[in-house]
This record gives sequence, structure tokens and C-alpha cells, in this order.
Amino acid sequence: MDVTNAEVDPGFDIAAREAHVVGEKPRIDPVAQEDIDPASRRLVDEIRASAGAPPVEEVPEYMRTILKHPEIFRCQMEMGTALFQGRIPAKERELAILRIGWLCRAPYEWGQHVNIAYRIGLDRDLIERARIGSSAPGWTDHEAAILRGVEELLEDKVLSNETWDTLAQSWDDSQLIEFPMMVGQYVATAFVQNTLRIRLEDGNPGLAHA
Repeated sequence: MDVTNAEVDPGFDIAAREAHVVGEKPRIDPVAQEDIDPASRRLVDEIRASAGAPPVEEVPEYMRTILKHPEIFRCQMEMGTALFQGRIPAKERELAILRIGWLCRAPYEWGQHVNIAYRIGLDRDLIERARIGSSAPGWTDHEAAILRGVEELLEDKVLSNETWDTLAQSWDDSQLIEFPMMVGQYVATAFVQNTLRIRLEDGNPGLAHA
């Protein structure tokens, strides 16, 4: 199914969701640019490089907010870099993260990872089908299992035997370990971004991004 030119029903009111999540002032003010230490800037550059993005002069507001807790900031930057450089291929990783961002109704996470998905070669049809999830026609068995795995972990907190067995046909042990860890990392990130009301950056239209 080609959904590129079709209207995908999101199943919820995007404007109302974004008004709820990012419509008010952020709950915590970020660290000022001039107060970011060199080690933290290096961590930001490292995670951006692992995602195929260039260094930035201005550290994004989300990262500057998390820097209010330096230990968690360091751990999140290191985990993010490890996952971007992980054993799961980039396109499969981004399909999973897009599904996470959509199911968590996370404007910041969804919009940022649509941009990343385009950067690594996913097209609009794949991105739109990630909104629909594992039930959308057109996936390979392996791709459907990735999306279904996200859905099962968020719903039942465990992969079914069917999903595990399908993923195990293509992934090795390290990738099977990485998958639920990755899902947990990006669910946690969505929780933080939604709860702190992290504002959308320029170039990130949030849940409407496609």
C-alpha cells in the first residue's frame, strides 16, 4: 500500500495533544549556552555524529534541560551514542523509534526522528506506515515483527514467542538484547520530553511531521 498521498488517520487529535504536551511553558529552564562545560559539549557532538548530524554551536534546548542533572545527561548521551552505533541496522532502529514516538504521542521525539529517518534513507511511505504500525500492509515479516515488538512491549511489557522467533531468524543474540533496551530508552526519553514540555525546535513540526 502506498500511503504517501493518502490521509492517515492519527487516531487522536494532534492539535489537542500538542497543546497538552508542548502548548505551555517548559517546566524546567535549560542551562544557558555559556554555562555548558566542554565535556558536555563533546558528548553532544558525539551523539550528533553517531546520528549523522554535524556539530552545533548552539546546544539544543532539550539537551540543555537534561544538563540540569549532569549524571543523567552523561548517561543518556552515552546510551544514545551506543544505540546509534549499535548492532541493529539504522533503518530498522528508526522504524522502531518512530513507532515508539507515535505510540507515546511524543511531539518532540516523533518530529526529530522523522528528520533522522529521512537522513538515513527512509521515505515518506515508510514513515506514514510506521504511524499505522505492524498491521499496515507492505512490511516484510522482519519489519512487521520490529513494529509489533514495540507494540507488544508497550502493551504487555514482553515480546510474544511469535515476534521473538521472527526477529531471531534475522538478528543475533546481541541484537535481540539491544532491541528491548532500545525501546525502553526511547520510551523513557518520550516520557521526559513530554513531561518537561520540551518545545519543538525549528524544523521539527511535531506529530504532524511526515
